[in-house]
Amino acid sequence: MITFTKLLLAHLLGDFVFQPLRWVLHKEAHKIGSRYLYLHIAVHLLLTALLLWDLSLWKLIAWVVGSHYLIDLAKVYLQPLFKRKTLPFFMDQLAHILALYAIAYWTELPEHVFKLVDQLDWTLITTIVFVTYPAALIMNKLLDPLAHQIEFDHKSLPNAGKYIGMLERIFVLIFILLGRWEGIGLLITAKSVFRFNDLKESNNRKLTEYILIGTLLSFGIAILAGLTYMYFR
Repeated sequence: MITFTKLLLAHLLGDFVFQPLRWVLHKEAHKIGSRYLYLHIAVHLLLTALLLWDLSLWKLIAWVVGSHYLIDLAKVYLQPLFKRKTLPFFMDQLAHILALYAIAYWTELPEHVFKLVDQLDWTLITTIVFVTYPAALIMNKLLDPLAHQIEFDHKSLPNAGKYIGMLERIFVLIFILLGRWEGIGLLITAKSVFRFNDLKESNNRKLTEYILIGTLLSFGIAILAGLTYMYFR
């Protein structure tokens, strides 16, 4: 585990701390001909070697550097094919982490993967998935009759309400798992403070009631999901 942790730390430092934005832009523009691509790889080589501090692991270091180079190269060439630029970024980071995991445990990779999967709390995973998109869809169906009676100004970000709801339900679930019920009250208070000015300015009673119903429904679903998980785990 310590080897993977060190490799991951070297990756985080090399990709986020010691990689200026101009390097990233230069790599995207010049691709395999970018001098910053090779400087970036050199930084990863140095960081990995320093954190491992064991020359007997030179083959492992070589695999790390080689895989990083190939993944970065694939990203700069495939990125123009995607309309959403965030997707190649997350795919790139996932590929790096999976490569580091495979390199760190290459002598016992199948056994380690099976052990890791066997230790997963599938009930918790199911609960987390439920409070995100399924719960959002349930709320949409329940609130749809009310939404038709309200005039929205549509000045908010697209799907902002859905993502705020998913995040707040995840936080509620975390507070329940930690046994910190007061955190839920703090979350409700914080949301009320942020919403207060909007509701005050709109002076729309129907909108206020709609938001209140939606908030209580969202928190209620998350609390029910959390209590169900605590009962069946």
